[in-house]
Amino acid sequence: MNNDFSTKKADTDEQVREIASLAEIIWNEHFTPIIGKEQVGYMVEKFQSYPALKEQIAEGYEYYQLFDNSEFCGYTGIHAGEDNRLFLSKLYIKKEARGRHLATKAFSFLKELCRDRGYTAIWLTCNKYNDNTLAVYRHLGFETIDTQEADIGRGFIMDDYIMEYRLA
Repeated sequence: MNNDFSTKKADTDEQVREIASLAEIIWNEHFTPIIGKEQVGYMVEKFQSYPALKEQIAEGYEYYQLFDNSEFCGYTGIHAGEDNRLFLSKLYIKKEARGRHLATKAFSFLKELCRDRGYTAIWLTCNKYNDNTLAVYRHLGFETIDTQEADIGRGFIMDDYIMEYRLA
């Protein structure tokens, strides 16, 4: 099967709704064992729902759909950060598409975007107990540079590593 990876910037309401729908599926499946169903529901509504994504886009975030042979498999969300670094807010691949190296391909897309825009690094936050994802980021060359505990409301805390990839 031809391995045809592509990205499409989410410019329409329909695309943003598709991302929000996929986000709900991915988050409930992947994060429930890590942070629990109640926190997942809260975080999906606060950060991954259609209204939340629309608000983030209005604040300068960009969202891209990720495709493998025209199959919508995941999404990424980015924001121009301080210090000439790109903030990788979101990079999620649906369960059925994992193992196809789509995160690596998405990361290549992001590195190219950074080079085009003159950024020197990509940074992100990742839950300290999200072992598989942390392993992927380390494999891609990210290094842990700090930790962060963020109160996100309703008594929930995001307990994250801050990771960075320096572009050569």
